[in-house]
Amino acid sequence: MKLLALGGAGAMGRVAARVAAALPGVHELVIADRDLDAARRAAALAAGSPVPVRATRVDVTDERELHAALAEADAVVNTVGPYYRYGLDVLRAAIRTGTHYLDICDDWEPTVEMLELHDDARAAGVRAVLGMGASPGVSNLLAARATARLDTLTDVHTAWPVDVDPEADTSLRDPSGAVSAAAVHWMQQISGTVAAVEGGRLVRRPPLRPVTLDLPGGHRGTAYTVGHPEPVTLHRSLRPAGDAANLMVMSVGTAAYLHVLRDELNAGRLTNESAAAGLDHPTVRRALRAAARAPRLRGPGTLPPFFAAATGTRDGRPAAALARLNGAEALLADMAEATGVPAGLGLAQLLDGTMVPAGVHAPEAVIDGERFFRDLARECPGVEVVEEL
Repeated sequence: MKLLALGGAGAMGRVAARVAAALPGVHELVIADRDLDAARRAAALAAGSPVPVRATRVDVTDERELHAALAEADAVVNTVGPYYRYGLDVLRAAIRTGTHYLDICDDWEPTVEMLELHDDARAAGVRAVLGMGASPGVSNLLAARATARLDTLTDVHTAWPVDVDPEADTSLRDPSGAVSAAAVHWMQQISGTVAAVEGGRLVRRPPLRPVTLDLPGGHRGTAYTVGHPEPVTLHRSLRPAGDAANLMVMSVGTAAYLHVLRDELNAGRLTNESAAAGLDHPTVRRALRAAARAPRLRGPGTLPPFFAAATGTRDGRPAAALARLNGAEALLADMAEATGVPAGLGLAQLLDGTMVPAGVHAPEAVIDGERFFRDLARECPGVEVVEEL
């Protein structure tokens, strides 16, 4: 297959393209970006790949340019964000051109709309998987693992770590040093209202709400809600009777600073872009406001950094199940690797057609979790799933 890596010059796109280039079903890799020079640099870095690699310019806002690139490809891995701006249009274009599709969409709003294209994709014979990164993606597959340990499901929570070394993490800035789409997305999802599940119903609630968990294995602490696709898709696939939310595991200081940014975003004093620019360079005023707020917040305690937890019943008794990644510290420290590697591995299942039927799907609905986590352990030695009851 000819694979189009749309946004393949970005931090996460480069990693996804690197992993995908080694897949058995890929015979040519085209790295596409609106910055042709960046695409050429990324292609040069991938020159040692087992398949031919070339660069091309594609601006996803140019309908003709996007359609022409997709029409020449058998499949596309789309890492162009933020997805609340571009995701829906790219998927629609892929369906029109009959191009199999996988992305790392981490915005819940377009996820709802993109899932509604299921019948169109099925009619076109297009296989599409949404949100196959770290969170969503790995988190969804962990949720499915935890839920499988229970007979009935009440609550399900997914969680990922926020506190990382800004010098090591490439998610806040793109290769040119500008604010990244991932950072802009993050600001979108800590402001306004976001999707959650309460009492088995999909609702909208303010983000950064504290959720205190008491999990198997003595893991206890508080994490904070953030807008993400997991509640939307898990509501459809796992049908929790109680609550579902995506959580951020972070220090009290980080939580307090995000509260300050959220308040300014909601008041209209910041845009998503200007708030994202302030993530790694807090002003004195914001730092002081965060310090004043911090004593009122609770910390993560002994919560794992990346996990899914489910509650319900087992053998007729109340039970809880935890599925977490062990040995993934190095992977999680670099969000480009943590997101791009799962995208590449998920693409393997999309391309071989063994699990993914035509239509638009969430990862937990079609990706074989056992196979995925075996592939992840081979790609990232030492990473394993630990399950606790």
